[in-house]
Amino acid sequence: MRLGIKQENDKQQVNTNKTISIIFWGLASLMIALLVFVATQFFKPSQAAWTPDTSSVSANSSDSAPASLPNFESVDNDFAVIRYANPMTIIPTRARTEATTYTIESGDSVFGIATFFNLTPETILWANKDTMNDDPHMISIGNELRIPPTNGVYYEWQKGDTLESVAGKFKVDKSAILDWTPNKIDRTDPVITPGTYVMIPGGQREFQQWVVPTIPRGPAGVNSSIPGACDTSAGGAYGTGTFIWPANNQFISGNDYWSGHLAIDIGAMTGDNVYASDSGVVVYAGGISGGYGNMIMIDHGNGYQTLYAHLSVVSVRCGASVYQGSVIGAAGSTGNSTGPHLHFEVRFMGGFLNPHYVLP
Repeated sequence: MRLGIKQENDKQQVNTNKTISIIFWGLASLMIALLVFVATQFFKPSQAAWTPDTSSVSANSSDSAPASLPNFESVDNDFAVIRYANPMTIIPTRARTEATTYTIESGDSVFGIATFFNLTPETILWANKDTMNDDPHMISIGNELRIPPTNGVYYEWQKGDTLESVAGKFKVDKSAILDWTPNKIDRTDPVITPGTYVMIPGGQREFQQWVVPTIPRGPAGVNSSIPGACDTSAGGAYGTGTFIWPANNQFISGNDYWSGHLAIDIGAMTGDNVYASDSGVVVYAGGISGGYGNMIMIDHGNGYQTLYAHLSVVSVRCGASVYQGSVIGAAGSTGNSTGPHLHFEVRFMGGFLNPHYVLP
């Protein structure tokens, strides 16, 4: 009897264990199914994720955009990605192949214009010999300059010219003229019509210098051909051999020192003080031709002379002694000038010296 009861209890225990096992695995399966559902919902691409961004397309770019846009709502985003075309294209900067013209404005200089067009100032002068005659001071507001496409000589072909003669004149090989493709010269029959402008890359020629002659102190300083020069035979102050900036500013405003401009243009406003760069005797004071306007020249008695041009006021007389740092005049824009500045030259034993070499 007891054996029967025990067997019945064991059977009930087995059934209970099976029930618990079924419940456990059912819950486990349910948890796994829930995790799979959540994962698939989290990683599923949303409709908004594939919506094309049109903010980079300008409303005014109708020339670049298609006439009608596709219906993006009908696209199955699970299988396709829409990429918008960008109508903004950067066009690379290319070197100029043709000459252009430039109208001179207030404050312009040959040096500044050349820098703007990435050319040498010599190239600008060579291209405008007919209007500037190699003188960088001969520019006036409103005038037009030819601006060559590259450094060299922009030359108007003359009757009787040959490739050999022109190449020799401007110190290049004739291949430099033929190889410049924009010249459009037929190599098989290189005939160039007179009046045609031809670019000669790397070409160069000598300048016709337009400068005021050096006036030394002493009896030789008497120069009747230059009104304003005077007899300085009485002598006077001598230089220290050192130089100071002749203006309050110490920066270039216009032309720096180069082969066609044997001076520096120092930034100054009309009326600003101009100072003697070193002590010496004034050998010229007054107006002068050649684009300098009102000018002062000082001989320092040691081989050096300094020159100050475009002045609005001349405050010293010819023959007077002046001392380093003393006021001799005021800056201006007299003569050939597109704006106020101080044209400053340094000469040694009659030759020109870059002022940057002696200024502090």
